[in-house]
Amino acid sequence: MIRNIIIFIGLLSFSLMSINTKAKQIDFQLNLEEAALSNSNAVLANTASKKDIRTDTLHVEGNCNMCKTRIENAALIKGVKKAVWDKHKHQLIVIYDANKTDIDKVQKAIAKAGHDTPKYKASDEVYNKLPKCCAYREPGAHTH
Repeated sequence: MIRNIIIFIGLLSFSLMSINTKAKQIDFQLNLEEAALSNSNAVLANTASKKDIRTDTLHVEGNCNMCKTRIENAALIKGVKKAVWDKHKHQLIVIYDANKTDIDKVQKAIAKAGHDTPKYKASDEVYNKLPKCCAYREPGAHTH
């Protein structure tokens, strides 16, 4: 009888070890799945918030410091970090987040302010409202 009890206790102990091992395996699997899910959520969040910072240079017509101020301010649309126009070279350097805007939108905004870009020309109505010193289309107009 004692022998049967010892065998029973041994079997019970073995069964408990098996159950404990299986529980650890399940717990380990759940931890792996949680880690994978957490990691994929972090990757998605990181992808969504990654910035695509670009720098482009484009030709913009203008003559003076008033033009410079107008061009740079017009270029500062949502997503543009910095815009600097060189009045001697007629070059605008634009630093922007391509996830928020693009160079086409920047050119449209500049044209709406009265300055021609390679892709968009300012309307005559807007251009004609510029101060005389900014009339870059006029014969003999020069940077000053």
